[in-house]
Amino acid sequence: MKAIVVTAPCSTEELVPVDVPSPEMGPEQVRIDVYATALNRADLLQRRGKYPPPKGESDILGLECSGVVREVGTAVSRVKPGDRVMSLLAAGGYAEEVVVHQAMAIPVPSQLSLVEAAAIPEAFLTAREGLFTLGRLQPQQRVLVHAAAGGVGSAAIQLAKACGAEVFATASGGKLEFVKSLGTDVAVDYKTQDFAAVIAERTEKRGVDVVLDFIGATYFELHTKCLAVGGRLVIIGVMGGPSVTLNLGALLFKRHQILGLVMRARPLAEKIAITRAFERESLPLFAQGLLHPIVDSVFEFSDAGRAHKRMENNENIGKIVLRVRTE
Repeated sequence: MKAIVVTAPCSTEELVPVDVPSPEMGPEQVRIDVYATALNRADLLQRRGKYPPPKGESDILGLECSGVVREVGTAVSRVKPGDRVMSLLAAGGYAEEVVVHQAMAIPVPSQLSLVEAAAIPEAFLTAREGLFTLGRLQPQQRVLVHAAAGGVGSAAIQLAKACGAEVFATASGGKLEFVKSLGTDVAVDYKTQDFAAVIAERTEKRGVDVVLDFIGATYFELHTKCLAVGGRLVIIGVMGGPSVTLNLGALLFKRHQILGLVMRARPLAEKIAITRAFERESLPLFAQGLLHPIVDSVFEFSDAGRAHKRMENNENIGKIVLRVRTE
């Protein structure tokens, strides 16, 4: 099969499909013919040598895919050949085939194309885990979503609105209208506005109950100001740095909780539980029109380098998809 493999730091020009062996399949696994995969910032970091795959996982890029089941193991009962599925992956999505545990294969809603489906797993499962499992967001509570025009951010807005929460979201000025179109209640241009001051004004200084944080250090003090008493800070990324000085007294006084979220390195059993919760509680919302994948652009598999450049330049709104096969 063809795949894009990164074994050492490389340039975008070096992201070309090469011949590699097809992955082996176990009794509880299914083989998927990949039709599409989607980019994540982890792919950019892995290409630069800064985010290696977990031990034992493939050097093939890609944390999600969509496709059609070709073959199933002897102990598989949940899916069958011909089923359209999508899946979260620890690695391997930039390839013509992947092998996943049967419980990780999520059925693709009939109204969605496989290109659209490729934009769902990483964004929506991560956002859902951050908002509801860690953040414990409830109807009528308030949430602040950063990087709101990206994959996880745009998914988080939709999930939060579907549960009846009030959403504050940050993005650059040119992306604010898109963020508002997803149902955001208060959109903030992070380049020209102080989001903590906006939240203080709009909430009469009460603050927000949950923050989904992709930034880390540079926003930490602002988050302590805009979190309500008992608020939860869910850290998903550290684009603004990993180290902060923490005032434990303030943390105690306002009963704040700081929670870290990572998906890629989680044990399989945890990923299966996350997947099942998504299937049970969130997947039906796509058919109801309450959730929809946001596809920024579609690049051919052979043009992965140009897709990476688009993400590096922060040009995308939603997910960038690589088409491996034509549906």
